[in-house]
Amino acid sequence: MGTVVDAANQGANQSLADKKVKVVFVLGGPGSGKGTQCANIVQHYGYTHLSAGDLLRAEIKSGSENGTMIQNMIKEGKIVPSEVTIRLLQQAMLESGNDRFLIDGFPRNEENRANFELVTGIEPEFVLFFDCPEEEMERRLLSRNQGREDDNIQTIRKRFNVYMESSLPVIEYYNAKGKVRKIDAAKPVEEVFEAVKVVFNPSTETVSA
Repeated sequence: MGTVVDAANQGANQSLADKKVKVVFVLGGPGSGKGTQCANIVQHYGYTHLSAGDLLRAEIKSGSENGTMIQNMIKEGKIVPSEVTIRLLQQAMLESGNDRFLIDGFPRNEENRANFELVTGIEPEFVLFFDCPEEEMERRLLSRNQGREDDNIQTIRKRFNVYMESSLPVIEYYNAKGKVRKIDAAKPVEEVFEAVKVVFNPSTETVSA
């Protein structure tokens, strides 16, 4: 049954491999300021920003068969299979015409990570990790939210717990491979971007002999 999809995936993989794409995973907890910094990186370095969450929401909005399946899974509290998210990411990468990508909010867990590498054959150049204390992320999220504070705090803390349990093993995996670039995301936006620029302009910190 999956032969057409498999063939499509195979073709997508081949095209992406041919393009020699450069992928940077962007990870950080809710309220760590990932979105703002991704916008800065896009503007300064010509990357295409792909958010796994946005791609899933767009697919649902499209009303496609795939979108309905994703919506039903989310409604039932199930996790969307990583193959579905990876297929949407592959499609967006091919359609963009670019060869440099910031993939934001993915991989969410070890299974996502392993499947992305297996299906696409792509390993990230590095992982940009926005490290921010929980109290600071909580403060930022609450200042953005309207409504009952206790409800918000409950929800926010749940999101933190999920993030800590699922994403940290991914960060540890890439850290062991020397691929994590940790940014202190508790600082003001401008200072955080100065640190990001050092990561994307390695020549500024290494003097050639």
